[in-house]
Amino acid sequence: MSDDFYSDDYPTVDEVLESHADEVAPLRRPVMLVALEGWFDAATAATSALERLMQSRECVTVASIDPDPFFDFTQQRPEAYIDEDGERQIRWPYNDIVVARGDDGSRDLVVLSGVEPHLFWQTYVGCVIRTARELHCGALVTVGANFDTVPHTRSPIVTGSTTNSALAGKLRLSRPHYQGPTGVAGVLQQRLDGDRMAPVSLRVGVPHYLSSSEHPKSSAALLRHLESVLGVPTHHAAMYEEIQRWAELHDTAIEDDEETLEYVRTLEREYDRRNDTTIPSADDLGDAFERFLREQDDE
Repeated sequence: MSDDFYSDDYPTVDEVLESHADEVAPLRRPVMLVALEGWFDAATAATSALERLMQSRECVTVASIDPDPFFDFTQQRPEAYIDEDGERQIRWPYNDIVVARGDDGSRDLVVLSGVEPHLFWQTYVGCVIRTARELHCGALVTVGANFDTVPHTRSPIVTGSTTNSALAGKLRLSRPHYQGPTGVAGVLQQRLDGDRMAPVSLRVGVPHYLSSSEHPKSSAALLRHLESVLGVPTHHAAMYEEIQRWAELHDTAIEDDEETLEYVRTLEREYDRRNDTTIPSADDLGDAFERFLREQDDE
């Protein structure tokens, strides 16, 4: 399906995408990262990870997706705010695509850390894929977080999958087997199935019994994985104090609830039992990913 797919009532990619990709200097081995608030972003762990990643890199907005056709503004309401000049402004749901360059010679990243739309997903996905192609990205990685039966006292597990059979074999990742409601990340993966630009999904578990809390430990786990797989510094170690503060808050929240404490002990035992059967280490994934991208370039 072309990235300009639309029916009579669909906006087209040309109508909603403002792109300056043709003005960007050549990028170093770029990979696109996508995280969207909503279905695939439990405790905002995924979008928080990418926002932190961009803080340490020189960022330039290269494309913007017009929010107007994609959102039901009774569900995702715009925000009123006062700017630095004292003027009242409206902040709309944002979906800017940013080039994030490092000053250490590592690969450049193309990052979309935005808000999952309500409407016209085919056009929205077309905007993302077109920008990734214009910037010659070798792969598109969706980064997500889901509530899971994991204990907050252990390091969150990052798992991965891809619809690309060659990449699945090289990285020993699973092919997606999930059936049921999905989000934009799932549509992106499906649209790139069989495409030269390989799709990868990385997701981290967030303790479901802490659903109303932030969980920076999950964001740091995603950043550690991205650092090893992509070979880019993420400065996740700087999150140590934030992780410790939230860990103390989580401990305090359950310390007087014996039923929850026993449940957490059960999760810890299950975590320790299954931890040896998770996906390969991030370092192994990084080496295999680099080999795959080099082979794509050679072809």
